[in-house]
Amino acid sequence: MTTQEKLRLIVKALDSKKAEDIRVIRIGDLTVIADYFVIANGTSTTHTRGLADEVDYQLSEKGENVHHIEGIDGASWIALDYRDIVVHVFYKDVREQYNLEKLWSDGETVDISTLL
Repeated sequence: MTTQEKLRLIVKALDSKKAEDIRVIRIGDLTVIADYFVIANGTSTTHTRGLADEVDYQLSEKGENVHHIEGIDGASWIALDYRDIVVHVFYKDVREQYNLEKLWSDGETVDISTLL
């Protein structure tokens, strides 16, 4: 599965479960961490956990297993590392606190309408 196919599947999975404010930032030229960050938020910790679970389920169905998961217990910020894509699912207040979009503002914002 290509990075673009994974990206499309992740965005669709988040959208299907009513994630709020889905953003994709291309960071590959800035760091070796990943090629893309996908950032979204849920309306509760239960919702954030459900969003992360859906992404993990959809990718695992295609044979793409998560390399590392962080934050699943508290569910206020869950990071799913797929090596080339890191998915950040936040509870809304926590997302505003960390403001990854500002931290990675040198990255290229991707229009998600091309992925839906």
